Amino acid sequence: MSPWKSHPFAVQAHFEYSLVLAYAFPRAQLEPLLPAGLKLDLHEDSVGFLAVAMVATRGLRPKGFPAIFGQDFVLTGYRLFVRYKTSTGRNLRGLYILGSQTDSLRMKWGGNLFTHYRYTQSKLVFERAPNLLTVRGPQIAVEVDPDGDAPLPEGSVFADWKAARRFAGPMPFTFSRDGDQMLIIEGVRSNWVPRPVEVKSARVDFVEKLGLKGGQLANAFIIEDIPYWWKKAERDPCPQ
Repeated sequence: MSPWKSHPFAVQAHFEYSLVLAYAFPRAQLEPLLPAGLKLDLHEDSVGFLAVAMVATRGLRPKGFPAIFGQDFVLTGYRLFVRYKTSTGRNLRGLYILGSQTDSLRMKWGGNLFTHYRYTQSKLVFERAPNLLTVRGPQIAVEVDPDGDAPLPEGSVFADWKAARRFAGPMPFTFSRDGDQMLIIEGVRSNWVPRPVEVKSARVDFVEKLGLKGGQLANAFIIEDIPYWWKKAERDPCPQ
């Protein structure tokens, strides 16, 4: 166990944009990526989801610190939708982080010091124009229309947006395995109103390099102008 990498204090930030693409995979493809204690949050007991979240954030800092200490950066997080049953019997729904990218060297250093989120540094740029939002970097290129009517992606496992909305968050918890304990980080946010977006194109090297089979873009949405903070992590003993 690491006392440093345990999300040891509360953190606050403001999300200007959070653009999320959710890819559906057969459960057998995703289950080997999870540590002991976590289970996939499944659709129809057969399909799990890997979400790519691209976030333009400002003012990230320890909660309660003056805004002058805040940092603005762009982040891409690769997460699985999961469930966890605590030692006291609570059933929690949330995310497990496979990896993270940021354009900020300071965020990479701080993120890897205080979390298990596996930060690497990569230049990422958000650009917004009428009917077009792009996120570009060496390992990612995504274009969506955030303003028009947005059908579900072709071939989506969801029948309609109402079904897809269940996997559009907010996911209350983020989980990390630390030795024989699970770290449980609770997120608190307001104004969470996800809007479906039409995906024009998407290249995500991280997902492709995992070598998973049977994947399909299932859902895409954006949220904007979100105050957000994460509580200090709680530890829970979990199975080996």
